Amino acid sequence: MKKLWLIAPILIIIIAIIYSFVKLNPPLEIGTLAAGKDQKSVVVGIGNNGFRKLKILNVFVNNDEKPLKAKVQVSDNLKGFIITDDYNNEESKKYVFKNIESVPIKAGISLDKKDEIYGVSIIHNKAIHKVHIKYSYLGISFAKTVPFDK
Repeated sequence: MKKLWLIAPILIIIIAIIYSFVKLNPPLEIGTLAAGKDQKSVVVGIGNNGFRKLKILNVFVNNDEKPLKAKVQVSDNLKGFIITDDYNNEESKKYVFKNIESVPIKAGISLDKKDEIYGVSIIHNKAIHKVHIKYSYLGISFAKTVPFDK
């Protein structure tokens, strides 16, 4: 019984330290920012500098508006990303687009390495000025806002 009184506070302190460290050092890295001429389609290159997978929960644009379409492009540094307003046209079919919820972003994916790369591809009915990415890492929720100003 005495050991439990010693172990419980130590575990709570360790969990608090890990939680604080993760909150102060979010793993999502933002790289490539590209937009079509009318800014109705954009790509946000992302990486994960953490040590576990992260999961994108949702993507919003401008003032928390739901975009018309949002997918994750999975590519490599040689091929890069495509900016498109149609995921099904001939040019887009050469690229891999997946549903946001189905793609865990692998740990250790740094934007300066020649690894598999990820890009959040968004299509909207009006110009996109901000992209809000909500994601989860180690069970902790995060939000990152990326401005797209001309």
